[in-house]
Amino acid sequence: MSTEESAADTDSGTPDDHGTLYVVGIGPGLPDHMTAKAKRVIESSEVVIASSLYQEFLRDDGTLPPEDAVDDEGFATRDDGFEQEIVRSTMGRQIELARAAFDYVREGKDVAHVSGGDPSVYGKSDLIFKMAEEEDATDVPIEIVPGLTAALGGSANVGAPLCNDFCTISLSDKWRGWDEIEEKLRAAAISGFVIVLYNCWRNYEQAVEIVREERTDDALVAIVNDAGREDAGRNGESEFVTTLGEAADHDDKVSGMGTSLIIGTHETETWRNDDRTYLVTPRGGRDVDDF
Repeated sequence: MSTEESAADTDSGTPDDHGTLYVVGIGPGLPDHMTAKAKRVIESSEVVIASSLYQEFLRDDGTLPPEDAVDDEGFATRDDGFEQEIVRSTMGRQIELARAAFDYVREGKDVAHVSGGDPSVYGKSDLIFKMAEEEDATDVPIEIVPGLTAALGGSANVGAPLCNDFCTISLSDKWRGWDEIEEKLRAAAISGFVIVLYNCWRNYEQAVEIVREERTDDALVAIVNDAGREDAGRNGESEFVTTLGEAADHDDKVSGMGTSLIIGTHETETWRNDDRTYLVTPRGGRDVDDF
């Protein structure tokens, strides 16, 4: 590379010999609910960083090479001769792997850093950008590939509860104090949002009681597990419809990290056919002529 080209690359902030860091949302992880772009990016990246669970999902339809094709150092050669490095991620290695991803990109490799759901909805996007700032990695191109988040997957499983204004609130107090979470819950309940709760294995009963203070007990609630994962999730895909007044009594339906709660408003209603009950929150007009 000439001196002039090198200087131009430095001025632009992105050297020509760099790859791209893709933060890829794979939704619930199964092929039917992953975008074509997410699949294409994972298949074409020289390095794929993903947890053991997500690697298992991605092997189901050949998005990743089969496990027996990966050698002891994590390298696999696809049927078309393309070589990939498959890196296992865990919660405890996120900072280390972010730094490693920047190094791979600087070596000229495209990196697919896999996130479940959508990477910007309680996923990996913010960490990548924070680490890029801390590591002065402004030379690293970062692209977010969106995925289907649990709020949308769970909503589809129970009908149309999010057709009016809604919000998502994480119950995890790892990053936010409970006082702040409680303030957001109360504000959302008062404001009339349909509320989707994430990380329901933490404080879910307490969250329900706070919303009950501002919303009637007959407001409809859906408890959704592993939306879009069928039997491949940690506990199996399921939906259970109850009311706000009784939601805390069904802790047996809240199975862990794959559980989300959709709390309806006074406008949320049921719609039934011969097979099941759906939830619908109208946009405002209740008559067809209003649409």
